[in-house]
Amino acid sequence: MNVTITGATGFIGRRLAEVLQQNGHQVRPLSRTEWNVTAAEPPAQSLVKADAIVHLAGEPVAQRWTLEAKRKILDSRVRGTHNIVTALSTLSRRPQVMVCASAIGIYGERGDELLTESSPAGSGFLADVCKEWEQQADLAASLGMRVVKLRTGIVLGKNGGALQKMLPPFRAFVGGKIGSGRQWMSWIHLDDLVGVIRYAMEHPLSGVVNGTAPNPATNSQFTGELAAALHRPALFPVPTFALKVMFGEMSEILLSSQRVLPKAAESGGYRFRFPQLREALSELL
Repeated sequence: MNVTITGATGFIGRRLAEVLQQNGHQVRPLSRTEWNVTAAEPPAQSLVKADAIVHLAGEPVAQRWTLEAKRKILDSRVRGTHNIVTALSTLSRRPQVMVCASAIGIYGERGDELLTESSPAGSGFLADVCKEWEQQADLAASLGMRVVKLRTGIVLGKNGGALQKMLPPFRAFVGGKIGSGRQWMSWIHLDDLVGVIRYAMEHPLSGVVNGTAPNPATNSQFTGELAAALHRPALFPVPTFALKVMFGEMSEILLSSQRVLPKAAESGGYRFRFPQLREALSELL
């Protein structure tokens, strides 16, 4: 397949491009220097002859949420997706499928509730961003394309992402749970997320697909497994008030509880390489 990838230089996009090329696909990365996501439609040549488009581009969420940062987070996703769909509408030959990133932040704070693709959206800034983001992606379906909205969880990989930010305090013997530690963390190994994207491109999945592993963990369980994998203790919890002082409103990413299950991927036939956290961390570390 000829695959156009936005955000191809990012943590997920780099690995996706590498795996696709290894498996015989032709990859067309769409870089920031070629396309300002909020300002205009992507260049037509980046979409011509594409069989699939994977849309991953977006302003990083892991930053202090000033008013300006929130505007960029929203616009990069909503306007960016709108601009892609507008460009696609002008093509006589369109890609067969569009896999558009979204996030499990759409579910909001949900405690111990088990969440699947049929669960309703929650509330909060990230939930609102994801709802508008997915609405724009849905417009591609009206063009006759199969649309997959990939709600990604916490992605664990070797060269970037959430895990690399967690490692330094644990390696320095000062790691521990965050807040109460009771909040659920819906994680996924990077290679499984790439695997789900590939599977969604090549098989008839459509609509919402949760990009998470089948076995979410509480923060206490997660930090315990991480400490064990590093042969370190997990003795120094980070208080909720300290997170709010350090990160402001963005701390909700770390404190919200989302217990998400990948029912669509599993029922569609995808088999996870790393369904268990211990095995995932062992492979990565």
